[in-house]
Amino acid sequence: MASFAYGSFARALPHRAHGEDPLLLRALRGESVSRPPVWLMRQAGRYMKVYQDLCKQHTTFRERSENADLAVEISLQPWRAFQPDGVILFSDILTPISGMGIPFDITAGKGPIIPDPIRTQQQVDALRELVPEEAVPFVGEALRTLRAEVGSASAVLGFVGAPFTLATYIVEGGMSKNYTHIKKLMFSEPAVLHGLLQRLADAVVTYIGYQADNGAQTVQIFDSWAANLSPRDFDVFAGPYLHYIIKKAKEASSRAHPDLPIILYISGSGALVERMAACGPDILSLCHSVDLEEGVRRAGTNFAYQGNIDSGVLFGSREAITSRVRETAQQAQRAGVRHILNLGHGIMQGTPEDAVAHLFHEAKNLQL
Repeated sequence: MASFAYGSFARALPHRAHGEDPLLLRALRGESVSRPPVWLMRQAGRYMKVYQDLCKQHTTFRERSENADLAVEISLQPWRAFQPDGVILFSDILTPISGMGIPFDITAGKGPIIPDPIRTQQQVDALRELVPEEAVPFVGEALRTLRAEVGSASAVLGFVGAPFTLATYIVEGGMSKNYTHIKKLMFSEPAVLHGLLQRLADAVVTYIGYQADNGAQTVQIFDSWAANLSPRDFDVFAGPYLHYIIKKAKEASSRAHPDLPIILYISGSGALVERMAACGPDILSLCHSVDLEEGVRRAGTNFAYQGNIDSGVLFGSREAITSRVRETAQQAQRAGVRHILNLGHGIMQGTPEDAVAHLFHEAKNLQL
């Protein structure tokens, strides 16, 4: 294989006697299903009036995401409205880093703020091991409640941030346009960055196991900013850590959760499809920067695929939404792969709720 091969390709999930498992899990196992399952990234919050009304009473993101009752309520808002086949926990990728000794906040209009960015070996050495039961017990409580609420009607999805994306916030101190500080560290003191990335990778492995133990039936890894790396730097600072996480998480969960599906998503990843595959996930979540059939040709059919409708379509006509839903599902069918219908990015703020409802209606009435 090419030099970016971090590990072996994923394989189809084993067939097991799961009774009335959710459609999403059955589709991932390659069982015969009447239509592809559908859920949407960022389907909770932002665009929904019921969420905006809740925000008037609970004004900070961390209050909404770190109170188990509120996190469950927000997670269930789109489930009640649209009945997606996957219900993803309302949380944030930065949630567990406070348990490592990295204080942060999330403010309206500015996003994440880390007041003491980590840029030295001394700071890396001072990081603590993540103990989710102590640091983020509300995550486990919310997942258990969600699993009980939705039963077999939908799959419960957990999610984690990938080391490089987490590191961009931790080193930059928040959002960044040019990633100056992390690239300075990358090219001047790479050992410091590698130390941080490894600490984060170990924490993510632990966090995936914790989510699975508490009811997550699938976990998605978000490496949102990895496409800001050149391919050769992805091979050094992102890909190996993604492969490590997936391999170790599957080893750790092999007894309790032997067929836990892991999804990998990178925004703007059209140039990284083969490299994503080399990380060994079960499902490649493709953004809309790559044609779905082209992505399958490049990465192969050993994976299930998720995506990859442009979220901007939801601002268009009903006819445009219908056409894109059908075309995307047909592409996956022609490629002969297991498929989860989703967006290529999260739902954007201001998206009309009735457009989301129409997408779900069309997806659930597909006849392929």
